[in-house]
Amino acid sequence: VQLQASGGGLVQAGDSLRLSCVVSGGINSICAIAWLRQTPGEEREWIARIGSTGTNTYYADSVKGRFTISRVRDNPKNSVYLQMSSLKPEDTGVYYCAADFSPCAIYSSRSRISAYEYWGQGTLVTVSS
Repeated sequence: VQLQASGGGLVQAGDSLRLSCVVSGGINSICAIAWLRQTPGEEREWIARIGSTGTNTYYADSVKGRFTISRVRDNPKNSVYLQMSSLKPEDTGVYYCAADFSPCAIYSSRSRISAYEYWGQGTLVTVSS
């Protein structure tokens, strides 16, 4: 399984940005794709997750209502997007996409970093005030 994240950049507070993650290999054994981020001085945190069918989405409270995760199947690859709106300086950080590989993480653990076995390289988002 390989994941490649892109789309980061420097934006101003209130702007929008879309991150992309191309997923290849082992597609049929991937339960879900998530976006996680590491902001300065903080631990890496889970922020959004989308299931294998693309219909079930989940968000951390910190981004709910501002970020939207979506998924496009384009066999043999999948693309997962994170549309970010109303960005705040505290959204600054490195954003990673990651895969929950079969067997699927149980519901209560899906926001944990340990639920994701495969990771992309990260893309930097900087939001200036």
